[in-house]
Amino acid sequence: MLKPNSPSNPSLLTRLGGNEIWPVAAVLVAGCLVLTFGLLAEEVLEGDTSRFDMTVLMALRSGGNPANPIGPAWLGEMGRDVTSLGSFAFLGFIFAATVGYLLLIRKRGQAVLMTVAVLGGVGISTLLKIGFDRPRPDIQHAVRVFTASFPSGHATLSTITFLTLGALLTRANTDRRIKFYFVTLAVFLTIMVGLSRVYLGVHYPTDVLAGWCVGAAWAILCWTGASWLQQRGALEPPEVSVGPQNGKKG
Repeated sequence: MLKPNSPSNPSLLTRLGGNEIWPVAAVLVAGCLVLTFGLLAEEVLEGDTSRFDMTVLMALRSGGNPANPIGPAWLGEMGRDVTSLGSFAFLGFIFAATVGYLLLIRKRGQAVLMTVAVLGGVGISTLLKIGFDRPRPDIQHAVRVFTASFPSGHATLSTITFLTLGALLTRANTDRRIKFYFVTLAVFLTIMVGLSRVYLGVHYPTDVLAGWCVGAAWAILCWTGASWLQQRGALEPPEVSVGPQNGKKG
């Protein structure tokens, strides 16, 4: 009788292999993010997050005045600068520059992936905003706004763009320290953009949390699909690392 993990009867993990386990794990993470978004949306629709949202917003106001964010004037100006990193204009420049570069180096499949990820994210964010149609916080905004509040478009699109760009950069280098740096930088920029929206009073905290969930889930699903296509030869592989490898001299 064969033992459960004998060479003739390998375990499930052995049969699947690392290359197949990671996509499954990624899809599960994306599913958890979508579920979290659904729970947030339900609580928002029922009004159960109102107290939490206003408590956080007012904690960031100076002297209880809704028109004045806490901190010196330069901090408010910095908040506006940071929030612009999640604007349609800035992210549009990043998107166009990235796609243009990928086309120049003949990575057409990855250019298509970037396009699907970002434009798909714009569509998802727009439809969700129209569907929920949540009013903006009833306080004086430090910047002008034109759309509904839930979920935060800045949080959603910055998450998608920065995480997708970070994934592109990590796949172009095999050095783990550099991979970690790119991922950390992408997450840091995403978080800062979201926090700036709450600080400026243009979004409730739950708007930003929902945007992060949607953006991260969509980015993960896009890259999981890309990995699946790459394993089947339908998408070109990533570039080989261009930096020093393991300290070896050329």
